[in-house]
Amino acid sequence: MRVLVCGGAGYIGSHTAWYLKNQGHDVVVFDNLSTGHRHLAEGHTFVYGDLLNPWDLKRVFQTGSFDCVMHFAAFIAVGESVTAPHLYYRNNVTGVQNLLDVMMEYGVKNLVFSSTAAIFGQPDVDLIDESVPKNPINPYGRTKWFCEQIFSDYAEAFGLHYVALRYFNACGRAPGTHLRELHDPETHLIPLIVQVAEKKRSHISIFGSDYPTPDGTCIRDYIHVLDLAQAHEQAMHYLSREKRSNAFNLGNGAGHSVEEVIQAVEKVYECPIERVQAPRREGDPARLVASSRKAREILGWNPEYPELEQIVQTLKL
Repeated sequence: MRVLVCGGAGYIGSHTAWYLKNQGHDVVVFDNLSTGHRHLAEGHTFVYGDLLNPWDLKRVFQTGSFDCVMHFAAFIAVGESVTAPHLYYRNNVTGVQNLLDVMMEYGVKNLVFSSTAAIFGQPDVDLIDESVPKNPINPYGRTKWFCEQIFSDYAEAFGLHYVALRYFNACGRAPGTHLRELHDPETHLIPLIVQVAEKKRSHISIFGSDYPTPDGTCIRDYIHVLDLAQAHEQAMHYLSREKRSNAFNLGNGAGHSVEEVIQAVEKVYECPIERVQAPRREGDPARLVASSRKAREILGWNPEYPELEQIVQTLKL
């Protein structure tokens, strides 16, 4: 298939573009490089452009028809979304609407959307499935949930077919490639711990050790970035086959505590990690773990990196 990957020079977008190409698809990467990196899109047709400029989009769609569009071009920093919500609503919502309008203009009806577990807020359940009420507690999560609702309206009015993939904590990288996580500043737990192991950081802060969990630290669901990429390709085939919309949660279904993640890095890198205790962060729930049963049953999704140590090992290669 010919696929337009918006945000394909970012972390998850670049891995998905790489995966799609390896599966034989024709990939066009569209990115404004505001947070992405040009070298992460090497090997693909690259178009510099911004979703906030419809003419940039039209220029891409005039190069030929696309079988599917994938959207990874969102701002993702939760804390920044609280202090600068205008940036998030403009980029994450207005940009998506521009994309949808140009898609409809050029008759492209299939969209795979990078959504997030943040749309659920702080649900009080052991496993979060798709039926859990949507109650985002920050602007980032609200922008993603708004987009999902926009898709539903476009599907009703214009025949859009979409899949929203709500994933939890993406991590790892494609072994033996130039692809990697390059957020600046880095806010994700696993790469921060790895920076300590690689002597690029002195310690890792543990924000709260008195949660109602076995070791007192927060439990999260970590999923390898290539397993996410696999799900995006399967969602694309689902749209082509079923011609209907859907939404899926993506996680490994087995949460790991902050302490367990630190121990996994210590084992893989064979070095101690300095820990510093810090106060709880406001809004951090004790446990966030996904049920991915629906994705496994309907998409046939089968993660290849189910173990935490496997994921960390890909960072060391």
